[in-house]
Parts: sequence; structure tokens; C-alpha cells
Amino acid sequence: MKNIALITGASSGIGKELAFIHAEKTGDLILVARRIDKLEGIAQQIKEKYQRQVICIAKDLSKPDAPLSLYDEVKEKGMVVEYLINNAGFGLLGKFNELAWERQAQMLQLNMVSLTQLTYLFLQDMTGRNSGRILNTSSTASFMPGPLQAVYYATKAYVTFFSNALWEELRKTNITVTNLMPGATETEFGATSGMDKTEVFQNTASALSVALDGYKAMMAGKLDVISGLTFSQKIMMKMIPFTPKQTILKQIRKLQEV
Repeated sequence: MKNIALITGASSGIGKELAFIHAEKTGDLILVARRIDKLEGIAQQIKEKYQRQVICIAKDLSKPDAPLSLYDEVKEKGMVVEYLINNAGFGLLGKFNELAWERQAQMLQLNMVSLTQLTYLFLQDMTGRNSGRILNTSSTASFMPGPLQAVYYATKAYVTFFSNALWEELRKTNITVTNLMPGATETEFGATSGMDKTEVFQNTASALSVALDGYKAMMAGKLDVISGLTFSQKIMMKMIPFTPKQTILKQIRKLQEV
């Protein structure tokens, strides 16, 4: 296998589109998600269309032991991951104290801890050969607090700041870390989180357009890339630094009320 990209959350949405983009443009794949049947279906399509090698690994990265288990499995297979794409994540809609703690703990593990540990593990190999690219899927949610999605917004703020710090730490190497910040995107995220019925999800970007923006930015070694915003959302994002925080909190809550 050559030019291998490992993509988490690859069974649908942005992760699935990233898999097809990498297969078309660059090389082989390791696809990771919980649903092995979905992964195998995607792998078959890629093999038939692009004649790439694809390995599918079923792994629930919301479990604490999963990142190291995944890394060990990849190493045991003798595969060199040149592109690490941490795309897996999920959100929950509702008041913090009313949502089940177990699900919120899984979100913290998946969105932050597993992403961080996978980055740490594969970065050891990348620094050893001074080569590699990392793409972390954050969100435009990382720019602000998120009433009714308090934990989700906080996890994405973590991903953005973590990714940006690594970009600077690695600036004088041949390794890059790119932070992808999509707006509302047409994926399973909306239905899974309950956001599909909110105002903010009434005008979504396609998963393909977001994946293309992210992949191009990763290949160019960019620090950040924002994708999938409407004109009005772009204006709102620009106004955030100049708007009182209490006003922002009220606006975000209203957008997320069902």
C-alpha cells in the first residue's frame, strides 16, 4: 500500500467523501468506523472505481481503549500512515444537565481524547521520518460558546486550538496539521444530534464541498479552512469579535432551539 490515508468516521458524510477524494487523487486507504458493513460497501466502490487498496477496521473510538488498539492494529499490518484524518465525532442537542452523562462522556472521548491520542501516536511515526499530513475536523462552533450544545461546542474549540498549536510546533518540519471548520453540513450529524430540525440546519452545505475544501487545505499545509457557510453566516462570523458575549449567547441559543 502507498500514500496511505487513515480516515476515522469514514462510513458516511464528510469522512466518506474524503475517502473517495483521496482514492482519486493520491493513494490507498484505511477506513475506520463502527459500522463495518458501511465501510466495506465504500471500500468496494473505491476498489472498483480507482483500483486502490482499502483496509476496513471496525472501531468504536468513543471507548477509551480504542485509539491504542487501532494504532497497534495498523502497526501490526506493517502499514505506514502518511495522512491522518481525524474526522469522527458527534453532537447532542439539549440542556447540559438534562442530557445523559454517559453520552456526553462518550462525546468528550470521541471528539477530543481519541483524536488527541491518535494524533500523538501517529505523530511519533511522522516525526521519525519527517513526513506526514494531519487533518482534524473541527467546526465553526469552535469560535463561540454553544448554549444547548455546551459540550459539543467546547470539544470543537479544543480541536481548533490543539490543531493550531501543533501547526506552529511542527512549522519547521515536513509535517503539517490542518484544522477544518465546517458550518452546517448535509450529513448524518444533523439527525444524530437532533440539529436537523433547528434553524441553523435549514441551509446546509454538501459533504462533498466541505471534504474538498478540507482535503485541498491539508495538501497545501494550511493552518485553518472554513467551509460551508452561507453569506449571512459569514457576516455573523466576522461580527463575533465585536459583539457582546451575552448577545452572541442569545443568538446561538435561538438558532438551536427546536
